[in-house]
Amino acid sequence: MSDGSAAERAIVSKLARGSLLSRLKTGKQPLKLVAVPRDHVHGERQRGEALLAGRFMVGSESIPLKDLDFASVGAKGALAEDLQGFSWLRDLAAAASREKGARLAEAVVGRWLLAHGTKVDVAWAPHLWGQRILFWAAYAPYILSSADGGYRSALLNTLARGARHLESGADKAAAGLDRATAWCGVVAAGLLVQGGVPRVARGEAGLARALASAQFDDGGLVSRSPFEQVQLVDRLGLLRSCYQAAKQTIPEGIEAAAQASLAALHGVTMGDGALSSWQGCNPGEASRLTALIEGCGLRARPLRQARGWGYQRMSALGTVIVVDAAPPPPQKIVEQGSASTLAFEMSDGGQRLVVNCGGPGPLPSDLPDELVRALRTTAAHSTLVLADTNSTNILADGSLGKGVEDVAIDRQEDNDSSRLEASHDGYVRAFGLAHRRNLMLGNDGKELRGADHLLAKGRKKIRESAPYAVRFHLAPGVEPTITADGMGAILRSKGAPPWNFRCRGGNLAVEESLWIDGRGQPHRTMQLVIVGEVSAMGGEIGWQFRRAS
Repeated sequence: MSDGSAAERAIVSKLARGSLLSRLKTGKQPLKLVAVPRDHVHGERQRGEALLAGRFMVGSESIPLKDLDFASVGAKGALAEDLQGFSWLRDLAAAASREKGARLAEAVVGRWLLAHGTKVDVAWAPHLWGQRILFWAAYAPYILSSADGGYRSALLNTLARGARHLESGADKAAAGLDRATAWCGVVAAGLLVQGGVPRVARGEAGLARALASAQFDDGGLVSRSPFEQVQLVDRLGLLRSCYQAAKQTIPEGIEAAAQASLAALHGVTMGDGALSSWQGCNPGEASRLTALIEGCGLRARPLRQARGWGYQRMSALGTVIVVDAAPPPPQKIVEQGSASTLAFEMSDGGQRLVVNCGGPGPLPSDLPDELVRALRTTAAHSTLVLADTNSTNILADGSLGKGVEDVAIDRQEDNDSSRLEASHDGYVRAFGLAHRRNLMLGNDGKELRGADHLLAKGRKKIRESAPYAVRFHLAPGVEPTITADGMGAILRSKGAPPWNFRCRGGNLAVEESLWIDGRGQPHRTMQLVIVGEVSAMGGEIGWQFRRAS
């Protein structure tokens, strides 16, 4: 036996014995899971196959598993957090049988125990333990199949220690998704780990507090991040499975919050089944989102009028429009907030037509920092830009400064159309002009009429005039052809009938643009731009999209 092997066995033996307190409490009965929840969400097979081939991938980054050292990977950054949270077990299960997958899963868990099991360090962060408990429990058959009793005892005792540590420190997690994840782990451990029943009520109370501070009343996260909303739905879906496995009833308040979170997520989904691009996020992958929605165990209709979450949804016979009708999220909540107020995205069936440029989201990306910063600007979104200025300032350090503080909304529905009027004050301080956008979608889904108004407001007055640009970024595959009079364009694509675009109040141009796909990769595309100048008195720019058939 080598010195290294002897040291590793000593660590495992120590972990297997557990703490003196836990041994006194449990007596001679070995620690065990009283129930094993089922994860109904199918993982990504391609990523699972990469794991079997020896590579762990997140976004544009990857590391080899052959010489995996958890201590050197740490717990900061998207790749490290994904590895430490063990959500990748879902992808492994999609690509490997229990027997085949267990060999890899137990090897990785064993290395985690050696690196982090004997001491409280960065890997014991509350949100990481919350996620780890949810996935360790759901994939117990993959990580607890070993005939090595010492390994199994080490893992279960570490799980119990982690649950106790988490219960005392869950509220130390950052407010929002992280704190909700931590408390989900507390509840899950109470339901599933032997002797954890007293923990359930305390965990449920903590989770209720965490959700109340993380979510608006309409179910959307305060961060206004679609990517985080996906994760919240996932965490709550896994927790529901824990209740089902333990044959316990989920509290009504937590169930209601879970359903509201799914409704908010549906509200920002486009006709192709993927997300609209907001707050530095990209559409993600439709297949993964579909798997989550079908497997989470929740059902909800899309949220159409979201005052807190802020994304207004208009839809009619296959035409879907999502509008950002709220200020950017608070800087202390999210690092990648964007100056996107009153921008919109539009799809016809599975074909995207009007998009925002998007961004890498929280995943590692090869995109240059300068480009990532540019993708957060107002000009990278389908809305009006005044004097090439962001509606909310993006400071040199990347944080959001002054800008949009108030957004007024008026929404009306009748037998003929759906109407939205929204305005923001982001340009009042610098230019003395408020931006109001009116949208009307016919109930046959064939026509979207819009008007952008610049209205005099406040004491500040521009001296002569200021240039404006109303931008409509087009999805990849949408080809614009300017009409003979220069005031319109025909938009052709393979996935939808042609759409005719018309405008008034400015001059129409076609410019280059780009769009970030669900894997964080850029694609060249085009944009329609209405340009002109506005005086201190204000002005109006009208436009229309109409399906040709």
